[in-house]
Amino acid sequence: MIPASRKTVHRPALALVAFSSEAELKWLKLFKPGFRHCFVALESGPQWILYNPLSNRTEVAVLETGDLLRAIKFYRERGLVLVPWKTKIAPLKPAPWAPFTCVEAVKRVLGIQAARVVTPWNLYNFLKK
Repeated sequence: MIPASRKTVHRPALALVAFSSEAELKWLKLFKPGFRHCFVALESGPQWILYNPLSNRTEVAVLETGDLLRAIKFYRERGLVLVPWKTKIAPLKPAPWAPFTCVEAVKRVLGIQAARVVTPWNLYNFLKK
């Protein structure tokens, strides 16, 4: 790991959190329809970083702004719910222990340390408040 001052590390200012009904694992069908999976796109200058934590792998892609606008249109046409969020720097303490899920991965990217936010539906409600 490369040491860096917290003041010099670039922090994305804006994130776009996406919620989906699609689920690779059958047991995820127990979750609320429309809120079975989540992923995030992070602003990074003129580009956006798409971070999609899946059950068997993590997808990461760099999108130009035009690509992001096409992706937003694509996701909305397929019924995904999108929520903009301004990222925060998390407190300098360990995040609450939780299993590694899409929700936990997205919370850490966003700088959220809310122990009771454990499902995509919980995260959606947290972000909307």
